[in-house]
Amino acid sequence: MNTLSYKTVSANKNTVNKEWVLVDADGQTLGRLASKVAKLIRGKYKPNYTPHVDCGDNVVIINAEKINLTGNKWADKSYIRHTGYPGGQRSLTATEMFEKDPTRLIEKAVKGMLPKNRLGSALFKNLYVYAGTEHGQEAQKPKAINLNDLK
Repeated sequence: MNTLSYKTVSANKNTVNKEWVLVDADGQTLGRLASKVAKLIRGKYKPNYTPHVDCGDNVVIINAEKINLTGNKWADKSYIRHTGYPGGQRSLTATEMFEKDPTRLIEKAVKGMLPKNRLGSALFKNLYVYAGTEHGQEAQKPKAINLNDLK
């Protein structure tokens, strides 16, 4: 058997084929949805996955206002930020953040599952979250997928 016939494929910015994917968040659990979307954005479901390259898909999430949280997370889960001033720690529960903007729950969950570097910042720009069924990416013709079919 000729072992030299198997070459390791390393994708780069020119050889990557990025697609547009539509995900419906209706009835999905937040963390499970976020982990699968983060894998899609990262490109881990593709055979030519390369860790240091943006080889993932552009993901459009609709129906963000119909997301589920299990247990008492609506009241207990808190999102903490700091203003930068002394005593400037602020916190919101999941319910309060959901009432302000339901898309931010999904965005924060997915962003926390991406790398914490320049690549992660670039990958996060491939995520588009909308509260209703209307989205601004009809021209890209996103392909609707079922997250339950993915591992």
